[in-house]
Amino acid sequence: MVLQELGLLCLDQLGEGPRAIVWYNGSLPNGDRGRRKSRFALYKRPKANGVKPSTVHVISTPQASKAISCKGQHSISYTLSRNQTVVVEYTHDKDTDMFQVGRSTESPIDFVVTDTISGSQNNDETQITQSTISRFACRIVCDRNPPYTARIFAAGFDSSKNIFLGEKAAKWKNPDGHMDGLTTNGVLVMHPKGGFTEESKPGVWREISVCGDVYTLRETRSAQQRGKLVENETNILQDGSLIDLCGATLLWRTADGLFHTPTQKHIEALRQEINAARPQCPVGLNTLAFPSINRKDVVEEKQPWAYLSCGHVHGYHNWGHRSDTEANERECPMCRTVGPYVPLWLGCEAGFYVDAGPPTHAFTPCGHVCSEKSAKYWSQIPLPHGTHAFHAACPFCAAQLSGEHNCVKLIFQGPVD
Repeated sequence: MVLQELGLLCLDQLGEGPRAIVWYNGSLPNGDRGRRKSRFALYKRPKANGVKPSTVHVISTPQASKAISCKGQHSISYTLSRNQTVVVEYTHDKDTDMFQVGRSTESPIDFVVTDTISGSQNNDETQITQSTISRFACRIVCDRNPPYTARIFAAGFDSSKNIFLGEKAAKWKNPDGHMDGLTTNGVLVMHPKGGFTEESKPGVWREISVCGDVYTLRETRSAQQRGKLVENETNILQDGSLIDLCGATLLWRTADGLFHTPTQKHIEALRQEINAARPQCPVGLNTLAFPSINRKDVVEEKQPWAYLSCGHVHGYHNWGHRSDTEANERECPMCRTVGPYVPLWLGCEAGFYVDAGPPTHAFTPCGHVCSEKSAKYWSQIPLPHGTHAFHAACPFCAAQLSGEHNCVKLIFQGPVD
């Protein structure tokens, strides 16, 4: 998406395996490189690499715990005290594939994610000094056979095939006797009501445990006390599920969902259709045109600009300033409404659209344009921000939304002739 604080990482499914998409309006600010990119495709692995819990050891000495962890098997260690650790060994599961997501660039991580700067201005001057994303944030386990169910779990195995939950980590023993816990900043999931469609509504954010159980949110992101177990909900990902890693938010799409999603070609056709209508600046009477998707970061001479308080679309001009202190506050010459005046950008990442409607609405204050139903959907989604705040954000650039409705209907003027 890039929806990474939103920076968004979207995970989708294609063919026999899931596929992932990241939220940077089609590409990362500094370009896609290796396992760090704006879109990820998960395919059925040549050989299953999934694991499932097997033997449980209760250890009284650090040496014994280390000996078990060094056996070459996957394991999760729960440190209860200086003198007691529970180690759960995991064995090979021939029926599942495992994909890991995190900040680490080590080989166990399939998808490398980094914190997203609001507005996607990710350059040398705006680098995050201390990331809140875990190095081994989460793992997604997909069935190798139809219907290819995908489940999410907090925490990922490191290069030694281990997950360690120290003394200070939230952990507990369930009534059935198995251990479980939460990661420091948690892995949150929200399943939209009605799937990812024109009729979708926001769901409720939940936290996923290391073993995949579902809990209500903690009081703050890293609080020691876990939320309440939600017994009637599961960690199975659905079309449109959002996964928040405290610094990056991922969108999961299913194969069937993507089949009904507009394609990149469709968005390009819509762009050409708008430009073919020759919209004009109502003051300068010059013809406006959305730039090609390949030039989505360069403001061009014919670029449409809009007053986001009223939606009137103009060409660029340098008048209407209300004051020197509010450089971006302009008075619309059509209706005298005062508000932000910004260039309009077509939302390029097709995976974020809930329908194939024409691009008629713009997010405020960033100016990214998409269909009415897509704009209204994302405008009402509360995305995690920091340790306990939530706010709506543009899926294409992660900018925090503002204004009465977080988006505005655009008012184009056709050619006079």
